[in-house]
Amino acid sequence: MVSAGKAEGKEASEALSSLCQRYWFPLYAYVRRRVPNLQEAQDLTQEFFLRLIEKNAVARAAPERGRFRSFLLASLDNFLANEWDRANSKKRGGGCDVLSLDLSAGESRLNLEPTHNLTPQRLYEREWTLTLLGLAMDGLRADCESTGKLRQFELLQGALSGGGENLNYGGIAAELQMTEEAVRQAAHRLRKRYRELLRAEVTQTVSDPGEVDEEIRSLLATLGS
Repeated sequence: MVSAGKAEGKEASEALSSLCQRYWFPLYAYVRRRVPNLQEAQDLTQEFFLRLIEKNAVARAAPERGRFRSFLLASLDNFLANEWDRANSKKRGGGCDVLSLDLSAGESRLNLEPTHNLTPQRLYEREWTLTLLGLAMDGLRADCESTGKLRQFELLQGALSGGGENLNYGGIAAELQMTEEAVRQAAHRLRKRYRELLRAEVTQTVSDPGEVDEEIRSLLATLGS
C-alpha cells in the first residue's frame, strides 16, 4: 500500500481510505496506550487518518525514510506532539467522507488482548504484525471459499501456526472423504499459500522487495516478546 502515495485526485483518496481501513487498528492501539481517555483516543485516531488523506502524506514515505510501519508511527508521533490540542478541540474533514473506522470494535478487541506491560511502541509493532497475519489469513480463506474448499480451510487452519502435529488428520480425512496423506498434502499447500499471501502483504509495506524476509523475521519476533 506504499503505492497509494503515487496516485492523484480521487484515486489517491480511495487508495488512502483503503490503507486506513487496513492499518488503523495498530495505530489506535498505540494511541490508546498513550491516551487514557477513550473518547479522546478515538477522536485523535480518526483525525490522524483524516489528515493523512487530506494531505496525501503517504507520498512522503520515500524509500530512504524506512519501512512504512515506521513512517506511519513517526507521523503519528509528530501529530500527537504538535497538534494534540487542535485535533481534540476541532474536527475537520477537508471534504473527505468520515472514515468508517469501527473504533468501538477496536476497543473491544483491545480488551480481549492478554494482559501485558508492553510499551506503546511494542504494542503497535505487535498489533501491526497481527494485522498483517490476519490479512493474509483472510486472503487464504477467500481463496479456499472461491474454489469450494472452505470446509477444508476450516479444518486445517490449525496447521498454519505450527500446530499441525496436534491435528487429527485421520478424522479430518474421514470428514472430507480424502486419504490421510491427501489431507497432509492439502495442509502443506495451505501453509505454502499462506506464506505467499503474507509475503504479498509485507511487500506492500516496504520500499525494497529485498527487505521482505528481514521484515517478516522482525515482525514475527514481536509476537515472542
